[in-house]
Amino acid sequence: MSTELTPTNGFSYELTRTLTAPAVQVWRAWTTPDQYAQWAYAAPGSVEMDVRPGGAWKATMVTPDGGQFPLTGSYLEVDENRLLVVGMDVPGKPEPAAMTMELEEQDGRHAQIVLRQTCDTAEERDMAEQGSTMLLDSLSAFLAGEAKG
Repeated sequence: MSTELTPTNGFSYELTRTLTAPAVQVWRAWTTPDQYAQWAYAAPGSVEMDVRPGGAWKATMVTPDGGQFPLTGSYLEVDENRLLVVGMDVPGKPEPAAMTMELEEQDGRHAQIVLRQTCDTAEERDMAEQGSTMLLDSLSAFLAGEAKG
């Protein structure tokens, strides 16, 4: 697994969940545009992914009230079915905000997912953590529905 350096002035969060799906299925949900769009609050047809180190991604996210906002970034690290470090472009900042997603296979039917991010302020951290919690909730529901079908 990757070791992430945390700046001393950074505000970090870490979320851990056990999902009812093998790591390979979780990886596909996170790295396949059509699957990602189904659970990650993305506008249909807006997701593009080049999942390799340095590869770009983009998506238009849809808020609960129907608002839309485009996101762009790149993949900083990729270790298939284990590690994805996603850089998110932030207007006005020279470096992307990085979020780390680690997967660990549990027993062939479950995978542990860990999301980590370090932000510049407590407010940014709280917003990012809330967004990541919503993503994990939606991913869990998507995987549960996919497993039934």
